[in-house]
Amino acid sequence: MVKMARNSLFAILLRSSWWISLALAAFVGGVAAAVVPDAYRVVAAFSGFPFVVIAVMAAWRGRNQPSDAQVERAAQVLGQTSWSDFATLLETAFRRDGFSVERSRRLGVDFEIEKAGRRMMVAARRWKSAHVGLEPLRALQAARAAAEAPDALYIGLGALSDQARKLAAAERVAVWQAPELAQKLKGLLPPTSGG
Repeated sequence: MVKMARNSLFAILLRSSWWISLALAAFVGGVAAAVVPDAYRVVAAFSGFPFVVIAVMAAWRGRNQPSDAQVERAAQVLGQTSWSDFATLLETAFRRDGFSVERSRRLGVDFEIEKAGRRMMVAARRWKSAHVGLEPLRALQAARAAAEAPDALYIGLGALSDQARKLAAAERVAVWQAPELAQKLKGLLPPTSGG
């Protein structure tokens, strides 16, 4: 299978809002139709069609993505949540997604979840930390290696340091922050105190 380069135009457009690709399709088609002879204008107008396809794909991918307001609300609510309530929310969300969930006693791991025979180590206790360095990710990775689990997930609202981000990428540790939590906890978050 051919993999698209992460920074190719189409890859960037797939990660962007769908309307950007649609606007680009109209622009490319319009310019092409304006510069070719009359006999080829109709064909040239369709030169932006690949961007229409990308717009449809981006819209399809983004259909379940939370809005910026939902992400902000999730971060606000979760920033005020106790560990026991947050852990219960995560357990509920994992179970809703078909995982079996166990609280872990391993150092650096809060949950051990499994689905279809595939285990994942999850660290979430430091979700309120403003900045995340290497320590929690190293502990999670060490626990995953010791358990011979194929997957690891770090959950936190704080920004990862550059070194932590590089370690997560190198060791294939998934990271959930406010956008992922807003999506995964959809329908489970309590209302904000303001209404």
